[in-house]
Amino acid sequence: MGVRLMVVDDHRLLAEALASALKLRGHRVLAAAAPAAGAAELVITRAPEVCLFGTAAPAEPGIFDPVVRIKRERPQVAVLVLGPVPSPRGIAAAFASGASGYVRHDERIEGVERAIMKARAGEAAVAPALLQGAFSELLNPAAQPDDEGQRLLQMLTPREVEVLVRVADGEDTRLIAAGMGIAPSTARTHVQRVLMKLGVGSRLEAAALAARTGLLDRASPLPRPGEDLDAKPE
Repeated sequence: MGVRLMVVDDHRLLAEALASALKLRGHRVLAAAAPAAGAAELVITRAPEVCLFGTAAPAEPGIFDPVVRIKRERPQVAVLVLGPVPSPRGIAAAFASGASGYVRHDERIEGVERAIMKARAGEAAVAPALLQGAFSELLNPAAQPDDEGQRLLQMLTPREVEVLVRVADGEDTRLIAAGMGIAPSTARTHVQRVLMKLGVGSRLEAAALAARTGLLDRASPLPRPGEDLDAKPE
């Protein structure tokens, strides 16, 4: 038997694509809406059995305020959060707001459907390991918010940090190689390793991520000619 659903996400294309896939599987989709932040009124009015609530930043303060309102005014609606690979803090925030589960954006449609059925049945629709981490965070919250910039900085060697700073300054491979006194092929390898560690697909994405997280503010200044900041072996 199909489930009465609503799909809300900041990305309308994603919301509509998921809604279409669920309709094909026999579910009744009442609406696909964007942005997620303004969808609470629609969910409260339509009163679906399950609301799929998409977010790209589950750990951001206030992101689940619409979920809190939905659960306050329509407690019978099960809210299933769709988001990126989460931190325990993001999972904890979702459950603290009243959500019934958390599903990664890259989950297959079969996995999303299983989570929907669990949420409608009143079960926790989340992987056990993620749930354990969320409860640990709720019971023993960190004294300070997650520092993504510091976490990313710790993933890179000092030389890779220098490469990232140069990328963010708009230097191409030739300039990076000249500035660091290395071969262009070596510079290219460093750039690829930085992209891989940061989980991005381009130099532009790497620069944007570094700026957004404050990583560049934490990075050491570029070395003067003849100076080597690569204090630890690669």
